[in-house]
Order: sequence, then structure tokens, then C-alpha cells
Amino acid sequence: MVFQGTISSNRDMLTAANTTLDKFKGILDRNDMMVISVAYPQENVLLGDSILQAEAALLWLKNTANQELGITVGKIFLAGHSQGGYMVSRLNTMHRTHGVIANAPGPLNLVYRCQIEERGQVQQSAVCTKLKNVYGLTSENGNAYFERSLLNFTNGFNVQGLNDSPIQMYSWPIFKQEVFNCTDCQSRQFVEILAGEHGSLFDSVQGKSAFNSFIGSH
Repeated sequence: MVFQGTISSNRDMLTAANTTLDKFKGILDRNDMMVISVAYPQENVLLGDSILQAEAALLWLKNTANQELGITVGKIFLAGHSQGGYMVSRLNTMHRTHGVIANAPGPLNLVYRCQIEERGQVQQSAVCTKLKNVYGLTSENGNAYFERSLLNFTNGFNVQGLNDSPIQMYSWPIFKQEVFNCTDCQSRQFVEILAGEHGSLFDSVQGKSAFNSFIGSH
């Protein structure tokens, strides 16, 4: 089950879900698996609140899909890109599956990301604007921002291009260490791709190979 990255309008949900479906199918080296792409809302919700729809999709796959689709559901893997990586990382703390793959997951640290927007260092985003409208500035209510950050949810298998944006890379070492510090994680694996950018899982031979090896070993 795969999850798309950030979109600006819910009108783009189905297009983004289909693009994500094609990208993951394009790197999968086997034909004995069904890939299901989830279109989840982002336009009128705070970042993180769509975990409810993401969880509903996973529970449908675990409990109902076999009846509705006439299939036998065996192993379940979750995979996501960017905000989709954020979603699957959080789902991994909620429900047991056979493996989770997150490519350039984020936002890792909403306090940092939204602070530099408040200072005018980078262009404003819909994500931080919506959070500010509810919680105020990061300096006023930083805990509320951090509670929605991926640094607050740390488990899984992650792929990261080391030539990603400064916003992503600022918190990557902290996120990586937090995952390694997990005491009840069954396993965890990082693949860091030199000169790789935000879509390294799909764009690099190393990312594709690691993706298929992970699935094959689980």
C-alpha cells in the first residue's frame, strides 16, 4: 500500500495517487504483488490529521479487502514518498505490517521548517500557514508543531538522498539517530544515497535495489 507526497489541492489527489502508483510499480521487480495507492486529503486539514484516512485504508486492507476484492491478503508492506513517508512512518507505530519503506520522509521537524518561513528565509507553504492559523507562531506554541513532526514518530526503513533540500537535511541526522535509539523496533534500515535528491528511491539504482531487497527479505 503506497502513499503520495504533498499536494496543494484535493483536486490533485487522484492524479497524485496514480503517479505514486506508477512510480512504485516501476521499481518493483516482481509481479506477484498488488500495489494499492491511497488518495488522502490534504487541502483543508492540518498536516498529520489525514492519518485517520490513512489508517482507515490500512485497516480496510487488513480486514476487508480479501472479501471485497476476492483475494487472499498475505504480507502487507507500506511505502510512501515525502509526506507519504511521514504517513507510513506514523502508521508503523499504530499497526503491525511486514515492512515499511519511507523515501525522504517528512516534514521531519515542523518547528524548524515553519520558523524559517516565519523569518522569510524560504517561501511560505500551505502546511505552515494552516498550522500558524491554528497554533500561532512557533515561538508561541512550539510543542504543538513538534507533536506533528516526524521526529515524534520514529520507526522503520528509510531511503534518503543526501543532496535533498536543506529543510530536509537539517533534521535528517537527528531523525536517523532517533530511529536507531528505538528500543522496541524489530529492525530498522537506512539507505543514504550520495548526490541523491528528493526522489532517490525512484531515481537511483541503489534505491531500487534496496527497495526490492527489503521486500524480498521480509
